[in-house]
Amino acid sequence: MARVLVIEDAEAIRVAVETALTGAGHEALARADGTELEQDLVRFHPDLVLLDLRLPGRDGFALLELIRAHGCAGVVIMTARDAVGDRVHGLRCGADDYVVKPFVLEELLARVDSVLRRTGGLPAVVDTGELVLDPQSSSVLRGGARIELTSTELRLLDYLAAHRGRVLSKTQLLDAVWGYQEYDPNLVEVHVSALRRKLEAHGPRLVHTVRGSGYVFRAEAAE
Repeated sequence: MARVLVIEDAEAIRVAVETALTGAGHEALARADGTELEQDLVRFHPDLVLLDLRLPGRDGFALLELIRAHGCAGVVIMTARDAVGDRVHGLRCGADDYVVKPFVLEELLARVDSVLRRTGGLPAVVDTGELVLDPQSSSVLRGGARIELTSTELRLLDYLAAHRGRVLSKTQLLDAVWGYQEYDPNLVEVHVSALRRKLEAHGPRLVHTVRGSGYVFRAEAAE
């Protein structure tokens, strides 16, 4: 689906992330430091770089500057540095997202796909076979029928469908769709219920509840 360069000095994390990316259909190249970054940017030509900040040699901020000077690859910082100042500095320096360790691989993959779609690394139109969604034209089709959604419902469906098969927590959805994490999770429930009513008027359930975990988009029989 996309080429992802992973720069992470901790072997266990590097291997786990590379394996998860490959399993999700991406082509991954993993490095323990940024020594070969210039060559990798030219030869591998990544669509996205997963970048640790604390690295031997040049640190992540120096590498981020180099990546931004080279081209338009998306950048997701993954680091244990969780201070607000570090996050703000990383985003102001050009990172597209910031993931704090320890993280769940499913969340990292969801953020990777989100950045790839924003930066053009993945197609904008989502076609699941059950549903065709074009966020740019605000068009949602199911079984040939056009479904009218609010802007929030459209963003919610876009995120769920783009990460179909993955269980997404309410916190992830709040962060991705509304832009914040600390808010009443009932907000997600209300919008999921409204979205379901509109989708299920044209076929069986697509957005399923995974009790205690969140929601998942999959074309299966209703619960």
